[in-house]
Amino acid sequence: MSLYQPFLDYALALMQQRLSLEPYPIPKGFERKEALTKQGKREELVITTSHAFKSPKLRQIRAAHVQGGKGLQVLNFVIFPELNYDLPFFGADLVTLPGGHLIALDMQPLFHDATYKKKYSDPILPIFQSYKEDLPWGGDFPEEAKPFFSPAFLWSRPQETEIVETKVLEAFKDYLKAYLDLVEQAEFVTDNQRLEEIKNAQLRYIGYRAEKDPARGMFTRLYGQDWTEEYIHGFLFDLERQLTRQQ
Repeated sequence: MSLYQPFLDYALALMQQRLSLEPYPIPKGFERKEALTKQGKREELVITTSHAFKSPKLRQIRAAHVQGGKGLQVLNFVIFPELNYDLPFFGADLVTLPGGHLIALDMQPLFHDATYKKKYSDPILPIFQSYKEDLPWGGDFPEEAKPFFSPAFLWSRPQETEIVETKVLEAFKDYLKAYLDLVEQAEFVTDNQRLEEIKNAQLRYIGYRAEKDPARGMFTRLYGQDWTEEYIHGFLFDLERQLTRQQ
């Protein structure tokens, strides 16, 4: 059983219960990809699977799940709202490498003004505070990344796998439930200037994430550069492509 399979199972079950889910198209060749890699003297099969859905307020709900034995487990789960809602993104990066666990959970904001913070970050802060003791701050992260995170950014490097299986899973559940509450309350934006601001904020975020994707090196080693770049731009962060198609 993969370390992060329970996270994915929970997310899919909760979303099926709370959203009108429909499939989101996964480009051919990305549903599942396998490669053999050497870990010391052993060969390990690495399997990457992709999952994608949409719902009335959410443009793309997608997960990339990498399973490569104990030393390589990754779940990247992101929700992108439709462009006519000012909702933040839901972002979960759950990574286990030979050096340990890296956990990042957030409602990644479109804007940083006080009104937006009050609407979308403040409701999540009590959840963030409740996990600070068990999931202490994971240390520095790049200065250029800071505009893309909220005050409720949960960033930790737990030492023990048991903490991931318990506290991190609980935090993931709580953040996702809180996010779906925000989705339920979200109201359609009609103001043209605000719609333009939302689109630009989404494009900034997606541009940054696609350019700085920390999985790029791993995917390139496993599956080659062409597959990796197409996976990043054509599936993981595909808004620019989608907008181009609509023109």
